[in-house]
Amino acid sequence: MELLRSVIFSIFTVISLTSLPKSVASRKCEFPAIFNFGDSNSDTGGFSAAFGQAPPPNGQTFFHHPAGRYCDGRLIIDFIAESLGLPYLSAYLDSVGSNFRHGANFATAGSTIRPQNTTISQSGYSPISLDVQLIQFLDFKKRIQKLQHQGGVFERLLPEPDYFSNGLYSFDIGQNDLTAGYKLNMTTDQVKAFVPDLMSHLSSTIKSVYSQGGRSFWIHNTGPVGCLPYSLDRFLITAAQIDKYGCASPFNEVAQYFNQKLKAAVVQLRKDLPQAAITYVDIYSLKYTLITQGKKIGFKDPFVACCGHGGKYNYNTNARCGAKRIVNGKEELIANSCKDPSLSIIWDGVHFTEAANNWVFHQFFNGSFSDPPLPLNMACLNS
Repeated sequence: MELLRSVIFSIFTVISLTSLPKSVASRKCEFPAIFNFGDSNSDTGGFSAAFGQAPPPNGQTFFHHPAGRYCDGRLIIDFIAESLGLPYLSAYLDSVGSNFRHGANFATAGSTIRPQNTTISQSGYSPISLDVQLIQFLDFKKRIQKLQHQGGVFERLLPEPDYFSNGLYSFDIGQNDLTAGYKLNMTTDQVKAFVPDLMSHLSSTIKSVYSQGGRSFWIHNTGPVGCLPYSLDRFLITAAQIDKYGCASPFNEVAQYFNQKLKAAVVQLRKDLPQAAITYVDIYSLKYTLITQGKKIGFKDPFVACCGHGGKYNYNTNARCGAKRIVNGKEELIANSCKDPSLSIIWDGVHFTEAANNWVFHQFFNGSFSDPPLPLNMACLNS
């Protein structure tokens, strides 16, 4: 099955690149670094460094041990780094074994665009919202300017000054803002009402990065939250609100509204930041297709979490992936992994498996789901 998927991916890539004019196809970008902002969809260890490591069996498929990711293996951001010939991003908050030579990851699981008026113990949302991530980036860049000239270990572990202007700035955030509204018992209309404010915060952040020399921006829209076991199990949903595939329509409606406003914000940003190359990536369509057509693609039980404990979706918010309990005085893992994660789409009820992330990445990296429709390695070209 994996071989078949790889062949399909290769065919898509060849078709995409050979269909481009030669003058464009030869203008590949040489990104020396990636600077990422986001939530758990792209967190490579920030949350784990601050609040405790994602427990086993997270990381089992690729890293063979917990690696700061809420996944059995690699995330989309990891595949992006691989495709650009760059190492996996070290989390800015992780002080052990990190190498920032080719960028830094400011994302943390549970992050939101707007700061949440709750503690992490109350809601589960990270206090490291997008505004905090921006502060971290600005401080990171400022301190590097002072340390770089010292040479030695700093030269080996920190980016060159021009990496900030030539690097790729990726953003994947917003999903938690939407579910946070529902956790506060807001209606769909009430959640929609604060989306414009989210766009204002996000646009302001991108403008701040631009003012620091950033020019290439890669922005993912948000996925179909109404198809996640977390949403289907956590919130009160009536039968009439479930679409023909099994997803909760109100939540997906809000996600699509968010994406509509995000695309409009990107259009405005292109006007406001004339030297920027801003790519909008339709992750929603890919993930919705993957979940609703998963069995045709080669996956099984698209709504059932691989790692979980009980219930219709193998998801229990009180016994999430890696949860343990004491039985007869001994610690026992009660939320373990399924036998073959490569056949599952959903890893833990909230996040995707490495196999699913791999599939999504290989659909968009050639530009097929991007605006402008240029491959990832040409995302420095101004549209």
